[in-house]
Amino acid sequence: MQSNEVASAESSSNLTAEIKNRSTVIAFLLLLTIAGALITYKTTAALAVVQKIQNTGTLQPRSGVFPLPGNSSQLNAFERSINYFLIVGPALIFGILISGTVRVLISPQLWSRLIGVGSFRPQLIAGAAGVPLMLCSCCAAPIFSSMYERSSRVGPSLATVLAAPSLNPFALLLTFMLFGPRVGIVRVTIAILIVFLTATLVERLFSTKLKACPVQREEADQPTATALLQSWLRVAVRTVPLIVAGVLISMFLARWLPIGAFDSTTARVVAVIAIALIAVPLAMPTFFEIPLALILLSAGAPTAAAVAMLIAGPAINLPSLLTIGHATNWKVAGTVALSVFLLAFAGGLLVNIL
Repeated sequence: MQSNEVASAESSSNLTAEIKNRSTVIAFLLLLTIAGALITYKTTAALAVVQKIQNTGTLQPRSGVFPLPGNSSQLNAFERSINYFLIVGPALIFGILISGTVRVLISPQLWSRLIGVGSFRPQLIAGAAGVPLMLCSCCAAPIFSSMYERSSRVGPSLATVLAAPSLNPFALLLTFMLFGPRVGIVRVTIAILIVFLTATLVERLFSTKLKACPVQREEADQPTATALLQSWLRVAVRTVPLIVAGVLISMFLARWLPIGAFDSTTARVVAVIAIALIAVPLAMPTFFEIPLALILLSAGAPTAAAVAMLIAGPAINLPSLLTIGHATNWKVAGTVALSVFLLAFAGGLLVNIL
C-alpha cells in the first residue's frame, strides 16, 4: 500500500514537472516571437528611413511632437504628447509584452546563470542583449522594471535599458551618413561609455545599498496564459502612468531648446551645456535626435551642441528616469542622469579635438 502511495506521489511530481517544463518552453517561444516581431518592426521602419535619406540626403522630423522653428501652427504640450504616443505606441506595447513575459519566465536563479557573475561581464551580456531591440528610452523602461525585479541587479538591468536606444545600430549608421565619420565615431564611443561605464558605476555604488527587490510570484501556480495576462497588466499599470507623466513634463521642457540663440562665442559654449541638460530629460521617439541635431546646426549651433543632442537625447529621458527611480531609488536615477549629461558634454568637447 505504501509503495503504491510513493509511486503515485512520484507520478504526480513527474507530471507537475512536465507541465512546468512545457509551460516554460511555451513562454520562451512566446518571448522569442515577441522579440523577433519587435526587431522586424524596428528594422523595417529603420530601413525605410535609411532609403529615404539615401534618396533625399536629409531627414525631416515629423511635425507635431517638438516645437520647430518656422512652424506657425505650434501645438501645446498635451497635443504634442498625444502625437508622441501615436508614434511610439507600438514599440511601447512591445516593451510591455517583453517585460511582462520576462516576469513570468525568468526566475532569479535563471537570471544569475544567464548574466553570470563579475564586475563587468553581466553588464556586457545585458547590454549586448539590449542592442537589437532598438527601443526608445520610454519603451525600454518597462523592461528595466522586470529585469531588476527578477535579478535584483541594477547594473545589468540598466545596461539593457541604456543600450536599446544608445546603441541602436541604425541610428548610429544614420549619424555616419548625415554628420560624417568624426561625429559618428564620437557618438559610438560615448554611447558605449554611457551603456557600460554608467551601468558598472551604478552597480558598484548602489548594489550593496539597495534592498533586495521583492520577487513577485503570484503567477507561479497559474496557467501560463493567465499568468502572462496578469503580468502584462501589472507591468502596464506600474510603468505607463510614470511614462505618461514624464512625457508631459518633457514636452513642456522642449520649449526651452535654445534653437537660434547662438550669436556669440559665450552663447555657443553655454548652448552646449544647455542642450545636454535639456536633452537628458527630453522624451523623443527613435531617430528624433538626428533631425533635432540637424536643426541645431542649421540655426548656427556649434557641432559640439549637436553632438550633445545626438548622445543624450536617445540615451535616457524623464519617463525612463522616473521608472528607474520608482524601481530602485532616486539616487540611482540621479546618478544615471548625471552620468549621461557629463558624458554627452564630454562628447561635445571631444568632437572639437578630433
